[in-house]
Amino acid sequence: MSGGRIELGLGAGWFALDHSAYGIPFPPPAERFERMEEQLQVVTGLWATPPGERFSYEGRHYRLTDSPALPKPVQRPGVPVIVGGRGPRRTPRLAARYADEFNLPFTSPEQSADLFAGARAAREAAGGPPLILSVCLGIASGRTESEIDTRLALLHEPSRLPPEEPLHGPPGKIVDVLGQYAGLGASRVYVRLRDLSDLDHLDLLAAEVAPQLP
Repeated sequence: MSGGRIELGLGAGWFALDHSAYGIPFPPPAERFERMEEQLQVVTGLWATPPGERFSYEGRHYRLTDSPALPKPVQRPGVPVIVGGRGPRRTPRLAARYADEFNLPFTSPEQSADLFAGARAAREAAGGPPLILSVCLGIASGRTESEIDTRLALLHEPSRLPPEEPLHGPPGKIVDVLGQYAGLGASRVYVRLRDLSDLDHLDLLAAEVAPQLP
């Protein structure tokens, strides 16, 4: 339905309240990562199965027998897969083996440097083309201090999520900090915005931030 524009992010789960709110089991981290690895094997295996052939899988948590592996995605050999997180070992290893992109959520440039290096090293050990590196950030920018403060306050609204420090300031500061991530190898930024009706904010980022990025 997306015409080939879709990408798939897969994770092991991390926010227990989400699971308890909807009655979804939340096993210990070791089991969640076991399940995630098997899910990655199944999804990528289904997409890699040529039309007319069958896919079978026998894992600890999932079993597929003679699946026709249909329908196929528009993208070939499959939908780009994104794996991300702050874990220093298991997450980079899974990204290196199964993903096209490694994403860091709400990490500073200083935190990101070592985590990106670990993902690169894991990919080199696993083989394959370099991983796309990306970050996810809350951003509050504006042409005046009042605009910045208003948008920053929205990102600081209390919620059930753990707090994170958004990137905030005038466009020049946003460009400078994003440039630090680019210097570490990041080529994508996912921007977290709270007020989706604030189109002036999008206009500002598109007009004064995006054109200055590498």
